Amino acid sequence: MTTAKPVDSYKHQGLRKLLVQNIKQKGITDQQVLTALETVPRHFFFDSSFLEYAYEDKPFPIGAGQTISQPFTVAFQTELLQIRKNDKVLEIGTGSGYQACILAEMGAKVFTIERQKTLFDRTSKFLHVVGYPTIKTFFGDGYKGLPAFAPFDKMIVTAAAPYVPDALLEQLRPGGILVIPVGANDVQTMTTFIRNPDNSFTKKEYGAFRFVPMLEDKAKDTQTL
Repeated sequence: MTTAKPVDSYKHQGLRKLLVQNIKQKGITDQQVLTALETVPRHFFFDSSFLEYAYEDKPFPIGAGQTISQPFTVAFQTELLQIRKNDKVLEIGTGSGYQACILAEMGAKVFTIERQKTLFDRTSKFLHVVGYPTIKTFFGDGYKGLPAFAPFDKMIVTAAAPYVPDALLEQLRPGGILVIPVGANDVQTMTTFIRNPDNSFTKKEYGAFRFVPMLEDKAKDTQTL
């Protein structure tokens, strides 16, 4: 990623169309999600050395032990969120910023937390470069959420949570949706929690996925990428 906005060529746009067709064939039906995926250039979030991998439906390392999620996974989680314009959304795990941009493109007001300082510093600046300055970024512990800005309409966790943090459930408004991959092993279960008017929660599970672990606290090191 650079300090100047990357080029989005006709070739890149064509590759995105093919990627979206592939994701649609895999079962994503929300047109708003598909349009956002076709609009946000995924290659913007890749180092120039790896641009050839940007439109494969695969995750890819972005440094600090993190990955940019597989496009189908991004689409799947986003579809479960049922985003409406002006939804206040909390994302746990900013990473490259790609998922946050998808949400912002759909009209959400995005708050996103990253625990890796190197990623936080890089992505916070880059979101302005690529045209998403309204995304609010925070360096902190995703397990704690953002109580000062709660409640949230929607929440998305982009890392494998060994358990569902109570703080996140508490910061979800009645009627709100939390999408979180739960599991301490190599494979997690994509899970949603909907907060009911009586403050109970309705839980649903949506199959197996693989994510990097969701870790507590801020990262202790400042390794370079």
